[in-house]
Amino acid sequence: MLANQTIDKLAALGLSAMAAGLAEQLSAPGTYDELPFADRLGLLVDKEADARDSRRLAARLKAAKLRYPAACVEDIDFRQPRGLDRAVMLSLAQGAWAREHHNVIVTGPTGCGKSYVACALANAAIRQGHTALYLRAPRLLDDLALGRADGRYARTLSQLARVAVLVLDDFLLSPAPVEACRDLLEVMEDRAGLRSTVLASQLPVDKWHPSMSDPTLADAVLDRACQAAHRIVLKGASMRKRQPVNEEANNA
Repeated sequence: MLANQTIDKLAALGLSAMAAGLAEQLSAPGTYDELPFADRLGLLVDKEADARDSRRLAARLKAAKLRYPAACVEDIDFRQPRGLDRAVMLSLAQGAWAREHHNVIVTGPTGCGKSYVACALANAAIRQGHTALYLRAPRLLDDLALGRADGRYARTLSQLARVAVLVLDDFLLSPAPVEACRDLLEVMEDRAGLRSTVLASQLPVDKWHPSMSDPTLADAVLDRACQAAHRIVLKGASMRKRQPVNEEANNA
């Protein structure tokens, strides 16, 4: 009876994993009897800590809205000649770039796996405790333009500035007019040296400047995007042509 009350109290205190762990210990007589009290308590505390870590990880992954939520560096296909260096990718997966607020730039032709690589790096950062958010750059620019009209502009910028790792996919997919250049500068300025940004683009970096209509704003955007940036240049034919459409790893 006392054990059941303890289990109920643990659950009521929000320690559901400890409650389940205690019930598990009590349901296996003799298994844990030889362990000292401190060791048995330690097992329960570890169980609760692991459960909370898992819930926090799940919450961060859900909030990130990654295009490929299950993408991870370990699943990337390095056999294809795409210019991917396994050692470089595994090093980036350690997350030093996110801790040091560096950027990552992934460029390459359509279908070569840019989005998957970007999501895999964001996933690695999330697993190391960072927050992340995936956005397509054209949609973000549309949203900022609407926000300027309905009063959400400053709030949206503030929310983006707090994200530890911001993934902007399809960066400069189409030429950026002056207002879009200003918006990109605001986003990058808020993050420069403070947060990390992953930019995935079909355009090579040397084509970015001509794709922005205002040269002065283009200089400023490039300065903040390319400073302390790790560059991954992919090449080769589209992988979508040789793999089933429904597999998430198509872009890996």
